[in-house]
Amino acid sequence: MKDFLIYFFGQGTEVEFSNFTFAHFAPILLAIAIILLTYRCRNKLRESKLDKHIRYALAFLMILSEMAYYWRLVALPELGPNPVDHLPITVCGWAVVFCSYVMIGKSQTLFDISYFWLFSGSIFALITPTVITYTGPTRFRYYQFWLQHTIGYIGVFYMIFVHKMRPTFRSMVKSYVALAILAVIAYFANRMIGPGANYLFLAKPEETPSVLDILPPNFFLRTLVMVAVISALFFVSYLPWFLKDRKAQKTKTTV
Repeated sequence: MKDFLIYFFGQGTEVEFSNFTFAHFAPILLAIAIILLTYRCRNKLRESKLDKHIRYALAFLMILSEMAYYWRLVALPELGPNPVDHLPITVCGWAVVFCSYVMIGKSQTLFDISYFWLFSGSIFALITPTVITYTGPTRFRYYQFWLQHTIGYIGVFYMIFVHKMRPTFRSMVKSYVALAILAVIAYFANRMIGPGANYLFLAKPEETPSVLDILPPNFFLRTLVMVAVISALFFVSYLPWFLKDRKAQKTKTTV
């Protein structure tokens, strides 16, 4: 039993997970299915007493998925749980934490940040989840990663469909500023820690294949490209709401 637990919570020395395989797409498709089911049942959920229980359960799973990452490191010293290497300076982590508070308190500000950070930052982790290269479907880290990186989307869409929350242009600007502040913190953390530190992937390309490999290694060019891409993703994330408002305005003017 002990050997099994060490294996299950540990990681391999060879590649166990590959991008664009069944193990990659299955969790994403499951999350999409849950989101579609939420949309279909949105009216019933809105009027149901289960709504509060569902929101609280989602919040609990969000916090659990985030904390389980650190609990695993502490439990297995061979994983090298150096606090300096695992500081809470990640878009994915904070987006999930913020979203958990949205589930409980329905905070519009935290909803805005969660929405834009998920669709403009965390989306890269779904495309190329490089951090689980050595932990496939037989490992705990695989399930912890996918729960952490999909439940935020489920929570955001739940609040959109059931509670009719939505972002605005002003909230997009606030979320962008908040991300810029996190990027500044990541930059100084990388500088202070030195070689090996790569918070927000600002310092260098990842060791395993990633969508970020297309970025230039030069820091200034790398930062410039990342700013341009993330700015575009922020705009794309807001575009459906912009078009919806524009259509509503035209309809109102016509009437």
